Formats: sequence, C-alpha cells, structure tokens
Amino acid sequence: MLNNIFGHQAGFVLKLTALFMILSGISLTYYSLLKIKSEFNTHITPNGEILDLLYEKRRSNKGPEIVAFGGGTGLSNLLRGLKKNSDNLTAVVTVADDGGSSGRLRDEMGILPPGDIRNCLVALADREPLMEKLFQHRFESEGGLEGHSFGNLYIAAMTEVLGDFEEAVRASSKVLAIRGKVLPATNEDIKLGAVYHDQEERMGESAIPVYDKEINKVFLYPENASTTPEVKESIQKADVIVIGPGSLYTSILPNLLVKGITEEIKNSSALKLYICNVMTQPGETDGYTAADHARAIIDHCGSGVFDYIVVNNRQGTAKLRKKYEAEGAYPVKIDHQQLEKLGVKVIEADLLKKDSYLRHDPDALAELIYDLNKKYN
Repeated sequence: MLNNIFGHQAGFVLKLTALFMILSGISLTYYSLLKIKSEFNTHITPNGEILDLLYEKRRSNKGPEIVAFGGGTGLSNLLRGLKKNSDNLTAVVTVADDGGSSGRLRDEMGILPPGDIRNCLVALADREPLMEKLFQHRFESEGGLEGHSFGNLYIAAMTEVLGDFEEAVRASSKVLAIRGKVLPATNEDIKLGAVYHDQEERMGESAIPVYDKEINKVFLYPENASTTPEVKESIQKADVIVIGPGSLYTSILPNLLVKGITEEIKNSSALKLYICNVMTQPGETDGYTAADHARAIIDHCGSGVFDYIVVNNRQGTAKLRKKYEAEGAYPVKIDHQQLEKLGVKVIEADLLKKDSYLRHDPDALAELIYDLNKKYN
C-alpha cells in the first residue's frame, strides 16, 4: 500500500520508520532507566520503605479522571496544561478530518485520519523535545512525501503492521510515553456534512467553513456511527468531562454526534464543562456570541451535555485584535441574558495566553479546571 502512495520513495519511508522505531526503543529504555534511578535515589530511606514511598508518589501524581472532547489545536493546547497535574487524561478525538496529509492518507490507504490524533499524542508526550519534533516534522520536498508529517506516516505504517488503527494509536502512545490516552471518537469511516440556512448542503469537513454562509446544522454519514466501548468506559469513570475548546462545527460537534457519546455524557455524574472559544472562526462562527456557541450544542444534542460554560473575559491588546479582525475573527462576546435564558451557568476568567496570538493559556485553563474539580467533586 505504501508503494502505491509514495512510489520509489516507499523504501525511504520504510527505512526512516525502522530507524525511528529503533531510536524510540533505545530512548524509551534509557528514559525508563533514568526514571527508575531517579525514583530510587529520591526515596531510599534508612528503614527501607522503598515500595511504600514509590506507591505514595505514584498515587499522589494520579490526579482526577478527565475526559476531553475535541480536535485541532484547541484540544492539544488544553492537554499540554492538563498533563502537568494528572496522568488520568483521556482525549477523545474527532475522525471526520478529510483535508491535508490526513485526508490523503484516508483516501489512499483507507485508514482513519491520523492528524488530530497525532497532535494529541505529542501534546501528552512525556518525551524529549527531539522526539516530539520528529513526530511533527512535515516533509517539504516535492514528490509523494510532500505535505505529509512523519507522525501521520508512522501511524499509517503501524496501522498496516498491526492491522488496526486503534492498536496503532496505542502503540504510538507507548513510543511517546504519553500521560493518559488518546482515543478516536469512533472506529467507523465517517464523513461530516453541513446544511446552511439557505438549505445548501455540503459534504466533507474541509468544505464546510464558507464565508458569508450561516451553518444551520451539521450531521454525520453514516448517521448511526457508534463510539467504542473504551470511550464509553472513559466517560463512565470520569470526574470531569471537558468539551472544547475547538472549532464548534468541525471539531466539537463531530464528536458529540457519534452515537453513544452524548448519551453517556448525559448519564454521567461528572462535572461537565464547555470551554467556549476565545475568538469567532471565519466561515464557521461569524458573529457568534457565547450563547450562540452554547445554543448550537443544545440544538444538536439537547440539554444536559454540559453544566457550565467557561468563557474568557479579557480581549487582548487593540493591536492584536486588529490583526485578527483583518482575517475576520473577533472576540466572542459574553451575553449573560441569553445564556441565562438557555439555562446555562457561566464561569468567567482571564484565560488569554500572553503572546502574539489570541488563544487560551493552557496552564491557566488547566488550573481553572482542577480548581472547579476540587470545588464541585
């Protein structure tokens, strides 16, 4: 199959993959030895209670069970903050992507799109930066490899070797020594469609964002695509369920529309949070307020999917806002009256990262989530 995609470059890909696996094995062994050495150096005591102390340290690092739904950069950004205080993280990732490297591998190899899953694996990695950089490396040379990321190719190769996409993700998780787990929302080959207010219908996630067209609803094909037992179990065990941040119609809702996910969330006693985006998204949520985001989820899934909406209340500098406005993106306004009419409880905080982008600060967002868990659980 790889020969069909890359032609004469397939041999190079296989050699590169083999080299990566060897290096990964060596690195993982070395890393494990260092961790063991560190544990023993830290915890050897005069009365020899090594095992008890190791257990206490592991338990103290355990953290709450958190399940996060999304895709794209929003979910991976959140995971980078959450992993610092819990090992019990589950990222449930949309598999409706059909663009770029993921779309090409999906079409040519018949596998689920690996891109968003790769980003989450890297975000949760407890690994040296070089390994992360390699997994995220994107080939720029002309030919069959152009535009592909190494991580996508690695997951594709592992899928062929193991014969199962979900097993390939598990194996990749071990290579990167991730803190938590990453699960596809479904193992079925789904496509995302949208119906606009003018009744036009489009199929394909990459075709949905359209300027000057308002989305009425999105849907999955096949509509009865079901989630996996592992996703259901993760929801059932969760202390906190986090929806977002991420593209409302192309990252968040494609997860919630998978059969079994919304039902399990509604039945869960976990604290349920919807993290509203900081900025509107051109071609997808133009002019949307916080209430509009919440209403879209309720219209598609009914009430009971989240208890609180978490909104950022700082807009950033005028210079930075002007940069985004030139691209059609504006700060999401908090319309308290409309949110109250929806029966949605609001949590406001300064969650903006202090850099050259208007996006969530992963550490501030994670700290808020952990504080809310302590308060309500």
